Amino acid sequence: MKHVIFLGLLLLGCISYAQSGGSGFGIRAGVNFTNTGKISVDDITTLQPDGKLGYHVGIWGRLGDTAYMRPELVFTEINSSYSGEGFDEDFKMQKLDLPILFGHKFLGIFHGFIGPAFQYVLSTDLKDIELSDVENEFSVGFQIGGGVNFGKIGIDLRYERGFSPNYINLIGDVEGVRLDTRPTQLILGLSYKF
Repeated sequence: MKHVIFLGLLLLGCISYAQSGGSGFGIRAGVNFTNTGKISVDDITTLQPDGKLGYHVGIWGRLGDTAYMRPELVFTEINSSYSGEGFDEDFKMQKLDLPILFGHKFLGIFHGFIGPAFQYVLSTDLKDIELSDVENEFSVGFQIGGGVNFGKIGIDLRYERGFSPNYINLIGDVEGVRLDTRPTQLILGLSYKF
């Protein structure tokens, strides 16, 4: 939790700086198509996820003009489903994301960016099956993408991937079964600059 508080304060500092002479701040929302990691049984049998739609909503600050840094604080809900081997379940995870993106604007309205994405898992749920706590509530991944701005409105598409596996054990009649919560997702977002 200390990590989330620190990262939140960092974002607020960046937004304050952006208001006092940087490039600006705003809100964003959109949809994400997500796959979490595989389910493994005693590290032998595996079930691959089927991706589903989720959503995200958050705030961002931007420092710089042509070359820029853009920290964001985003609430994200991701969904996946698993079926096969007598298993048919939907998985849902809610998390706070703090991507710190470094980008470059070109041709006036286009931009590309890349950067680390810090993630804090708030909750996990696998329908009808009890789960242990996630191994690491705090993890790191990366995002890469691009977009276009039309005045105060921006649209971007990005790819996100977690760096390392982050497991949850399934509890009950399913001993030795664990799920990798690491997301791989395509994120389509709409943003508004104040």
